[in-house]
Amino acid sequence: QVQLVESGGGSVQSGGSLTLSCAASRVTSYSMLCMGWFRQAPGQVREGVAAITTGGTTTYTDFVKGRFTISRDNAKNTVYLQMNSLKPEDTAMYYCAAVRRLWCAYYTAEAYSDWGQGTQVTVSS
Repeated sequence: QVQLVESGGGSVQSGGSLTLSCAASRVTSYSMLCMGWFRQAPGQVREGVAAITTGGTTTYTDFVKGRFTISRDNAKNTVYLQMNSLKPEDTAMYYCAAVRRLWCAYYTAEAYSDWGQGTQVTVSS
């Protein structure tokens, strides 16, 4: 099983920016992993945020499109989520996920096989 560790979470004021990182270990070829970011607020259902395929194709939920950017650095076995113009409704635990397949998207949560423990993002008004 791939080990994923998220970092970069914290508290920020509305309109601010934050960058999350997800480092993978126990993986032979990171470039073969399709990566995604998901989030879950207390008492709410998990929702997809963004995803990036092995080929670099990205998908985003409409709630973050234009504000968030997902990217990956295969040399560092890391995927990032740059979050700009943060809103209080972005407050949630953010999770990184991986699956060994060419294609994935923010709406394919059921396909991901490995998940991180999450990093908390809190946006105040």
